[in-house]
Amino acid sequence: MSRLEKESAALNSRALSFLSLMPQKTLIVTDSHTGKRLDMFIQHHEAYSSRNRIQTLIKDGLALVNGKPEKPSYKVRAGDTVTLELAERKIREVLPENIPLHIVFEDDHMVVLNKPPGLVVHPAPGNYTGTLVNALLYHYGSLPSSGKGAAEGAGSERERAGIVHRLDKDTSGVMVVARTEQALKALTKQFKDRVVQKKYIALVSGVIKKGSGTIDAAIGRHVKERKKISVHTASPREAVSLFKVKERFKKATLVEVEIKTGRTHQIRVHMAHLGYPVLGDRVYGGAKVAKIGSMEIPRQMLHAESLSLLHPVTGTSLTFIAPPPQDMSQVIEQLRQASGP
Repeated sequence: MSRLEKESAALNSRALSFLSLMPQKTLIVTDSHTGKRLDMFIQHHEAYSSRNRIQTLIKDGLALVNGKPEKPSYKVRAGDTVTLELAERKIREVLPENIPLHIVFEDDHMVVLNKPPGLVVHPAPGNYTGTLVNALLYHYGSLPSSGKGAAEGAGSERERAGIVHRLDKDTSGVMVVARTEQALKALTKQFKDRVVQKKYIALVSGVIKKGSGTIDAAIGRHVKERKKISVHTASPREAVSLFKVKERFKKATLVEVEIKTGRTHQIRVHMAHLGYPVLGDRVYGGAKVAKIGSMEIPRQMLHAESLSLLHPVTGTSLTFIAPPPQDMSQVIEQLRQASGP
């Protein structure tokens, strides 16, 4: 039996924890807990959750005190009502699956790939199979999963399989995956320190007149629609995007977007905030962006085109480019033809 087969067999027997949403939970602060930090108070009642995860929940507005967001260091008082949107653990077995990968670059330390649209990165409720993690476990066996603080929502408490950052299911494009513990730590630090340069191309609804611009608008969970990210939030986090017009069509614009911060749904939220939602993005653009004239838009037209970073071991400066997939290229060509000469 080969090394890869042995590692895959071992992985088949491992039960990995993933999260599924549970109803809101309410805690009342008693006299015995008065003066405790909010994160410590919550951890007392939710012992299975790490302090790091609890602090993230608080910062994301998923733990409110008397209906308002507070800092993790907030000192609770007797009578305070703390409402939580935590999660219960469900045991799911994550199995290697023979899913093809489009490899852009690989060596003993990392893999750079072009993720196709429709591929979920992490197993999660509703998508425990057919994910990028399943594919990576098949092709590379065990990959590093420790470390904290990864950018763009890559969870530190779940099996990471070397994943340092994340793309939405319907966003295509270039991603980097660590193959060793050393590479995972080095790449994670680069994302955290904003050393990595990430550029996307997006087709947006409407014609942008300005040639370029900066969108500096903090975002977080929507104050009412908790599954959405918005500039209308009680827990804002810095988010900066730079855009540049590449091509204008009759009713759409092709833009290049460089993100200086890696927030969940950042480009989608920022472009919608600017008044030019990403084509095909029904979440932030509604039904009006699902088609242009009679042309159906198959998905959100967002693609991670390039990724620049330092090699995690040699320190060499590297840039990786992934061309847009066929569905996006076809929409761009149809828009050109509809716009005429």
